[in-house]
Amino acid sequence: MGLKDGDILNRADKVAFMGLTDNATTYNRMHGFTDMGKSANPSEYSRRYVDERTERSDVTGYAPEIGYGFDQTKGDKVQQVIVDITDDELTGKKVTIVTVDFSQEGATANTYVARKREYSVIPDSDGDSTDAYTYSGSFKAAGDIVKGTASSTDNWETCSFTADADSDASNE
Repeated sequence: MGLKDGDILNRADKVAFMGLTDNATTYNRMHGFTDMGKSANPSEYSRRYVDERTERSDVTGYAPEIGYGFDQTKGDKVQQVIVDITDDELTGKKVTIVTVDFSQEGATANTYVARKREYSVIPDSDGDSTDAYTYSGSFKAAGDIVKGTASSTDNWETCSFTADADSDASNE
């Protein structure tokens, strides 16, 4: 997308796409989101040895989550999945999100580095704004991350995902 070394990345250089159904092979661009911040939430093992003045810490795991917020738009298929989960108080619902990094080209032409993961949808609130009807909550990791590449045939309104050869295929 025309970036060169030293350029500051724009938030729009890393774009999320969501599958509309279980086991989707096509992922729709997540339009209209006002918040998509990721928190790593690392688990730490900390200890202090009697012969040292400072504590040591190691990261032993992660509990990633993405906080989301969006202005509801009529006819948006991605938003409707989340609206249905929230409004109908559905439990156990998961979605697959592919995050495409447009700053990193893939090994083949017209592909970009991407990461795919299944997330549980954790609704928080809706209707908090007087300007637009909004929904917010978080997507919490419900599986391992799969690294690969994404490609598109419709100017990135949708994408497909191909796992890297060394990724654990059981996580797809």
